[in-house]
Amino acid sequence: MAPLSRLRLCLCLCLPLLLPPPAAPAPAPTPTPVPAPRTDWAACRGLSRELSRLVATLKEPHRVLEEMHLSEEDPKNWPPRIRCSDACDPSTLDTNNTRCLRRILQGLQHYRDLLGSDIFTARRLPRLEAALDQLLGLVQQEHGRPPRHPMAPSEAWAHPLLQHLALQRLQSFAAIISRVFTHSASPR
Repeated sequence: MAPLSRLRLCLCLCLPLLLPPPAAPAPAPTPTPVPAPRTDWAACRGLSRELSRLVATLKEPHRVLEEMHLSEEDPKNWPPRIRCSDACDPSTLDTNNTRCLRRILQGLQHYRDLLGSDIFTARRLPRLEAALDQLLGLVQQEHGRPPRHPMAPSEAWAHPLLQHLALQRLQSFAAIISRVFTHSASPR
């Protein structure tokens, strides 16, 4: 073999070793993560105020219950109350509002379930239910749906008293969440 042929043969055999390795296949394009929807504080503020207004304007059908204030409760059947440990204070809301919103979501879901239970069968409150549904929809966007706890059936004779107690608690709850949403919606 001629020296030129050997050189060609050597180049042909060695050339692949001199070239960079083949490029790895391009990774499949990853979808751009969609940011979780943010809580619309202004909309929550407006709906919580509407909820407070609706509850405040409800008339008690049983006059004897108007002045009644009960202190006994069954903690298994009533919603979680917003406590200091729920971090709904203004300084904590500005940095981390997750725990507070989860507690609000639990309470809203509880009241919505309560309004749909046998307690309110004879006294449906569609405007109140609609306001709760809208507020739930806004808060659930970011935090998902909490587990539902079906209401235990109650005796028909107790319905007026249980309605009164539920609406009284809902009014207090609505006032607190309205304050939370008002703070969070205000420009800083």
